[in-house]
Amino acid sequence: MTTRGAAMTGRPLTTFDFMGKRLIAAGVSVVLVVASVVAVVFVGINRGLDFTGGALVEFGFAQAVDPEVVRGILVAEGFENGVVQIYGAETDILVRMPPVEGVDQSDLGAQIAGVLQGSFDDVELRRSEFVGPTVGEELTEKGGLALLVALGAVMLYIMWRFTGKFGVGAVTALIHDVLLVVGAFAIFQWTFNLPELAALLAVIGYSLNDTIVVSDRIRENFRSVRRGTPVEIINYSLNQTLGRTLVTSLTTLLVLGALLFAGGEQVSGFATALAIGVVVGTYSSIYVAANVLLAMGISKQDLALPDKEDANP
Repeated sequence: MTTRGAAMTGRPLTTFDFMGKRLIAAGVSVVLVVASVVAVVFVGINRGLDFTGGALVEFGFAQAVDPEVVRGILVAEGFENGVVQIYGAETDILVRMPPVEGVDQSDLGAQIAGVLQGSFDDVELRRSEFVGPTVGEELTEKGGLALLVALGAVMLYIMWRFTGKFGVGAVTALIHDVLLVVGAFAIFQWTFNLPELAALLAVIGYSLNDTIVVSDRIRENFRSVRRGTPVEIINYSLNQTLGRTLVTSLTTLLVLGALLFAGGEQVSGFATALAIGVVVGTYSSIYVAANVLLAMGISKQDLALPDKEDANP
């Protein structure tokens, strides 16, 4: 790609023809979004205890115990889809168990305690709490409302800072990212709790930051480049910001990788959701938002600075 007619700053080190592959990218995005929607509608999200209700039971063991061993014992007794994790010391175990079919939910904690006390010596039941389904439904409603409010606020901000076309592109990219993360959890049936909801909100913030950087450079080049098609200018802008985008994404993924492999089960879902969000957010800031701008016919006139009125002598 060549861009002519104006002195440029920040000349890119790469000359990838991103927009030349925009139709392929659009097709891939449509397929992934449709697959995600189908998975959410027909398979459903594996909601965890925070949304469905269930039991929260804390135990104290005489010696350090492996959470995987405890989980295996519970699964063998029919208590599946629970979260078993170390809670403080290695002798303290926290069990989070969603409702079990055929079991009185108010008695779920006592039954879990009976299973573990029958399998281990000197097991102390320290706490047993029951989260009702009403609380879970309220959290589901408020979580969905939080996502909608975040997307609406983002669109208003982008429209105020840039133009309406940039706002549509940014929100399209954010919806794309959220749907792919939720779709991955639906397809693989990973447990979805409040930490994963927090990760979705973090994905919105991360993707928005990346999209703003790219949009700002596109706007700047549309105003400074005297000659060049919109495709050429957007390609130039994407290559200018590519290094920054990749460095930010890779360093974030390194931190998330450490959380995923060393942080334990308590943060694994959050790290997984955010890692997927970083990958798709990087992709969407390059292809989805810019693709929407071209589809809406972005031009120099949309971003032209207003003419200054001649001052009266």
